[in-house]
Amino acid sequence: MSMWLFHADTPKSRINTLRPQDRAGFYFSVVLVPALIIVFTIIAFTRLDSRFGEGSPTPSLFRVLSDSAQSLSPVQAFQALADTPLQAYRDTQLLETPFWFSFLVPATIDSGQTEIELPSRHAQQVSCWEGAGQRLLGAASRDWAAGQIRAEKTGFVLSLTPSAQPAAVLCKGTFSGPARISVRQWSRLEFEQSQEEFYRGIGLLEGGLLTLTLFVLVAAIINREWMYLLFAVWLLGNLRLSANAMGWDAHWLIWMIPNQWLPLLRQFTFATYYIVTFALFGRLFRAELKQIGFVFLQNILHGVGLILLVAAFLLPYGRFLPVLWSGTVVGTTILVFLLGHIVWKARSRAVLWYCASMAVVVFTRVDEVVAAAFGIKALDEVSNTVIAALLSSLMASFAFAEQMRAGKRELANVQAELRTTYEVAPVGLFTLAADGSFVRTNPALEKILGRHAGGRLMKKWDDYFEPGAHDKLLSIVSGNGSNEAELRGSAGPDGLAPFYLVTATFANGRIEGSLQDISDRSHAVERLRFFAEHDPLTGVLNRRGIEIMLEQAIERKAGDRPLALAYLDLDRFKLINDLFGHHSGDEVLKQLCRRVQQSLAGGSHIGRIGGDEFIILFQDVEIGAATDICGAIIQKISYQSYQIGTRAFQVKGSIGLIEVDAGMRVQDAISAADRACREAKKAHDEHIVVYQKNASVFRERLEELSLIEKLGGEFLPAGLFVEMQPIMSLREPEASLNFEVLLRLRDADNKVVPATKVIAAAEENGNIAAIDRWVMTTVLEWLTQHQSQLPLTKFVCVNLSGASLNDEKFIQDIFVILSKHQQVVPMLCIEITESVALHDLEHTSRFIQRLQALGAKIALDDFGAGYTSFTYLKSLSADALKIDGAFIQSMNTHPANEAIVEAIVELARNLGMKSIAEWVEDCAMIEALAKLGVDYVQGYVVATPQSPQAILAAQSAASFITDPALMHFVSSRRIDGQSWAGEDDDLPPTGLH
Repeated sequence: MSMWLFHADTPKSRINTLRPQDRAGFYFSVVLVPALIIVFTIIAFTRLDSRFGEGSPTPSLFRVLSDSAQSLSPVQAFQALADTPLQAYRDTQLLETPFWFSFLVPATIDSGQTEIELPSRHAQQVSCWEGAGQRLLGAASRDWAAGQIRAEKTGFVLSLTPSAQPAAVLCKGTFSGPARISVRQWSRLEFEQSQEEFYRGIGLLEGGLLTLTLFVLVAAIINREWMYLLFAVWLLGNLRLSANAMGWDAHWLIWMIPNQWLPLLRQFTFATYYIVTFALFGRLFRAELKQIGFVFLQNILHGVGLILLVAAFLLPYGRFLPVLWSGTVVGTTILVFLLGHIVWKARSRAVLWYCASMAVVVFTRVDEVVAAAFGIKALDEVSNTVIAALLSSLMASFAFAEQMRAGKRELANVQAELRTTYEVAPVGLFTLAADGSFVRTNPALEKILGRHAGGRLMKKWDDYFEPGAHDKLLSIVSGNGSNEAELRGSAGPDGLAPFYLVTATFANGRIEGSLQDISDRSHAVERLRFFAEHDPLTGVLNRRGIEIMLEQAIERKAGDRPLALAYLDLDRFKLINDLFGHHSGDEVLKQLCRRVQQSLAGGSHIGRIGGDEFIILFQDVEIGAATDICGAIIQKISYQSYQIGTRAFQVKGSIGLIEVDAGMRVQDAISAADRACREAKKAHDEHIVVYQKNASVFRERLEELSLIEKLGGEFLPAGLFVEMQPIMSLREPEASLNFEVLLRLRDADNKVVPATKVIAAAEENGNIAAIDRWVMTTVLEWLTQHQSQLPLTKFVCVNLSGASLNDEKFIQDIFVILSKHQQVVPMLCIEITESVALHDLEHTSRFIQRLQALGAKIALDDFGAGYTSFTYLKSLSADALKIDGAFIQSMNTHPANEAIVEAIVELARNLGMKSIAEWVEDCAMIEALAKLGVDYVQGYVVATPQSPQAILAAQSAASFITDPALMHFVSSRRIDGQSWAGEDDDLPPTGLH
């Protein structure tokens, strides 16, 4: 066993490192000396005599009877005892009524004073008389004594003087609990020896168990282990239980416990000992109990303990004992059952030691029960009780120590596994002292750092990382924020510095942490961050990057600090990609960006926001200087060829430059620069347009934004209204009153906002469909209300935006509105622009067919301004063509435009359509259009847009003419004072009249 203890606590590898003399001293101390002590103790126990003699005398025979009625006097009791047999002991069977007993004391003239011991620890009060009650010898209880009787050892002692004749003694006693009545006669010397042996046994038991308890308690406090504390409590309970069994539980160290406290204290001790015993059992074998199961049995153990605790406070001592014995039987049975399964499954030495300890405890407790129930008592001597108590505690300590040893072995295995994991972990692990020197490292860390970090040469943390790395590490472990951070390592021979991710914490005065090489990840992250704000092809800023820089520049702009923004757009760059491939186009863009960057000073940046569109940001550059730089850029990119292989390419560009004001939004600034760039494209000369701070374009943009915000609400803005511009027939000017509906908006200053701005703002905020819906509803309701007042009105033109026509929900709503006003639908002429019609020819064709089915007419607006194709006219059964005003305005100055208009008019006539000329400004245009055969004209020379009331008051479209020349032209087309018309002017019902 000593070798086992040695092996458990001290690694052999450490012993083998000792010097020979030290090793000899160690083995002598931990092996030989304990073995000699054990051998000598066995020899002394079996061979040597005790200094206390032969032990207890033979019990005296006595007569005894129970006075259940409590009515006998000493004389009557003495007489009644004469008929009872002699016996060595009598068990009270838990009776608490008085018992009378008598015995004969032999002559002791030569041996001195006689001590009569009544050793029952359950005796509460005793009175003794000489003979048949002639003289009271004495009386005593646990609290007082009188005469020759006193409380001593576990019971009472009667001291008698020497006598030459045998003397009869009559005694009366009351008992509580499972008492056993017996009488012992001692000589004075023998009794004193028994007293010394008794108190020495008490001291042996109390001192041994208290010392063990204190040792375990100190271990519990030092190790902060609750199981140690639980074991200490159990040892203390074992001490009190043994004291009860030996009859000295009224003692606590050097103090006497009051007699009235004893019943409750004993009951509480029994219940507590039961609970603590099974709590220790559950804690000690927690893993084994989970393995074997039987949870319901464990719950029964806990339930019985609770019942005993409640009974200890509610029941008197006599009634509590049967409950205690029943609980003990149940608990012991379950404990034996569980221990048997644990032994069978686990078979550990801790279980065996605990089984042996419980066997001793169970035997001691069962002995108490059997003695109380059947009068059979095996442990009757103090020495046996002491040995049983100490033995059970010692065996429990062995079980506890064995469990600790198993835990220590498991901990050692875990530590070995951790050590192995530490060594083979792919992540660098380290321990640093407070000054930054390495205390411990694993191979992975040494490999990451490229040298032996724990060696003699380089031992400091800062030797491997950038300056200030140790301070950064200390800030990590301080607990403020995250416990990890990125560090840059020392630069290597190639000049590149690796990146590391360090995670660290402060423990036991040292820094424990891990280190990972994240150089590849850091470079990848930096590359991703770069491409998040840079164009991957040219390397310049992308849209996001240049917008961020512009936003920051606007935020920093203060006072007169200049800031300018240029919008660069390449002309016809798409041809290079289409003709020579995207590779050539990419190379041109790269060279172009390099040329632009060469022209820019510090603080200026270029960003690519589209395929061939760029933004140039000028910080702290006056608008005049920025204009000069933009001129130089135009020279470099437009007048110097781009050499790609054997080919040379020429690229032209236009720039719109604006002066950015403080508080301007990023998108507004870019939009203004874009507008300036579009103007530069139209200029065809300098290729640069500059907007300074006071330029009208900024004011117009603010008005647009205000209008967009006004039109972007949930409800349409107040101030919307319509006007109507007459369309005059050239064949019969005074015989028709046709007109086009125009949208208007009156602002807060009662000024009319142009329709083009209203429509552009509504399209930008996505609310154009709602406005078109309002226009259609308003016009149809007005026509329905005033149809009878418009006898000469054959058609009313209404424009629909392209966004609305591509909105399926709007299309559905339009036909619902038309169905409510079917009587005026034939007066309606829907204008569709040529570009919208060609966007989705099939969709447009279906829409026109549905409208014509309801009787409405269709006009193709701005014909000739888009990508005119005569092919699509075959798919669209339109009723009229509205010639784009750009051809009409320049018709008299550009003969080619006159030829185009003539061709369009002839095309319309051949296709069965009417022609309408827009933007007619003078009588000369009307005369020319009349010669070309145009059917209708619309323009300010005929009439400006009129209110609905003015339209209702007019007789015809010619009623609004104020130009004398045009009035003469109209009058010249009368025959005998009436308008004329050709025989072929009549159109089909769906045509224009």
